Amino acid sequence: MMSGIQGQILEVTVVGCQKLKDTEWFSRQDPYVVLEYSGTRHRTRTCTDGGKNAVFQEKFMFTLLEGLRDVKVAVWNSNTLSTDDFIGNATIQLQKALSQGYDDCTWTLQTKTGRYAGEVRLILHYAGAKKQNYGSAPSAPPYAPQVPQYSAPPSASPYSSAPYTGPSLYPQVQYSQPQSAYPPASAFPPQPSAYPPPPGPSTYPPAPSAYPPGPSAYPPPPPSSTYPPSPYPPQQASPYPSPYPQGPYPGQYPPPPY
Repeated sequence: MMSGIQGQILEVTVVGCQKLKDTEWFSRQDPYVVLEYSGTRHRTRTCTDGGKNAVFQEKFMFTLLEGLRDVKVAVWNSNTLSTDDFIGNATIQLQKALSQGYDDCTWTLQTKTGRYAGEVRLILHYAGAKKQNYGSAPSAPPYAPQVPQYSAPPSASPYSSAPYTGPSLYPQVQYSQPQSAYPPASAFPPQPSAYPPPPGPSTYPPAPSAYPPGPSAYPPPPPSSTYPPSPYPPQQASPYPSPYPQGPYPGQYPPPPY
């Protein structure tokens, strides 16, 4: 709990810094850390040649003020012949430390323009949180085993009736299961079909038709040729009488000379 922190002690341990912005050109920088709370300032020692990663491990005490719940932290580079160089700063929130009594976290440092300047690790201790949590925690009730309570079985009610075991109040209907037949018989006469019935089984050769065949739209095929075929080209009858008798020649072979 965070109420009633007035006058309580907050312990802050500066562990170290890492990834610091380098403000030196030719040598390693010498960083140190400054903490501020309610006008009270604490400064760590200078980590000579700490460079970008400095280790401090220093502890400081702050007296808490009601309503002020953050600590300012700043990191500087120590110079001998000139003013110190500002590296970065951050604001540390105390809600977790005041409520839980402990906070170990790394906080991001920013430059004056809001750019990343490195990180600083702090450990916060607040002893008052444990006392308040213990004092306000409710106590657990004493343990008492639960003994099961047994009671007599309920008596029969005078209004309850015995289950009915007589005949059924509704007639029993016996349904006969017809024998299965496929296709099922229809109760209506068959309707005439709008399409001609399919042709029956084909027979070969087909039966002779009772009607004469109709005239054909195509000319009849030529008669079958005789053998031997006629000579080509066909011979025409000559208008002049032949000096030779038509054969076959009667008589002996060869014929006598004329």
